[in-house]
Amino acid sequence: MPTFEVLPRFAAALDELTSEQRRRFRRVVRGAFVPDLRTGKFRAGLRVKGVRAAPGVYELTWAPDGRATWEYGPERICGSRHIVWRRIGRHDVLSGP
Repeated sequence: MPTFEVLPRFAAALDELTSEQRRRFRRVVRGAFVPDLRTGKFRAGLRVKGVRAAPGVYELTWAPDGRATWEYGPERICGSRHIVWRRIGRHDVLSGP
C-alpha cells in the first residue's frame, strides 16, 4: 500500500473544494490511482503526465476541470511508493505546481 503526505498548500485547497469534489477526488485515488500506482502503469482516463515547468512533478486529472499535482517522495515503507500531494483544484493549479 503506498504512503502519502500532503503539503500545506494542498491541505488548504482541499478544504476549499466542495464535499462532492472531495468525494470524487478520494474515489478516483482509491479506485484508480492507487491500483495503477501499484502496477506502475496509469490508465489513460487519469491523464497522469509530467508537468513540463516542474521536472519530477506530475498531474492527475480527477474531474473534467479537477487536477492534482504530486511527486514521488522517499519510501517510508520498503517497497512501497510514497506520494507527496502538492496542489489540488482546477486546471490553473498547473501554473504553480
